[in-house]
Amino acid sequence: VWIFGYGSLVWRPGFEFTSRKVGFIRGYSRRFWQGDTFHRGSERMPGRVVTLLEDCGACTWGVAYEVRGEQIAASLQYLNMREAVLGGYDTKLVKFHPQEKDAEEPILALVYIATPQNPSYLGPASEEDIAAQIIVSSGCAGHNIEYLLRLADFMRYFCPQAEDKHLFSIEEALISILPCLYYTEESLEEA
Repeated sequence: VWIFGYGSLVWRPGFEFTSRKVGFIRGYSRRFWQGDTFHRGSERMPGRVVTLLEDCGACTWGVAYEVRGEQIAASLQYLNMREAVLGGYDTKLVKFHPQEKDAEEPILALVYIATPQNPSYLGPASEEDIAAQIIVSSGCAGHNIEYLLRLADFMRYFCPQAEDKHLFSIEEALISILPCLYYTEESLEEA
């Protein structure tokens, strides 16, 4: 079984796997439209995490994990709790396209997608409003800022050819609100 991750699963799967591949799925775009009151937020201040939106011309980059044998039941049980029960996500099967040049046919993979029908769905907002909500949110898995920055770093380092305007616009909005997070060499030398 293959499981495709496009949010925190790209850096913290939380389950045992046999192999992993970076690649993409077609027909979806990643959006920070799902609320999170457990991992990256609270009931009082929900965080914002990603879900997928059907978008026929788009593709979303992430990581597919291969699980075999005893790993299958354990990983699906873990992900059901993490993504479905706590997160409000449903499962779908998608075609995953590995990044490798000599990759074979697309691989069928399981993906978790939060739909507008779930109670934690927040829907669209401006990049500035999403960044402002991320800045003030924290949950049991850490601060919501970490989630955004780790996802942006993953895209930069593992998928440099891919575009994700929504993700990088939110990161840019966050940096403009909290410029102290980033230092240039000049500012460090002046300090």
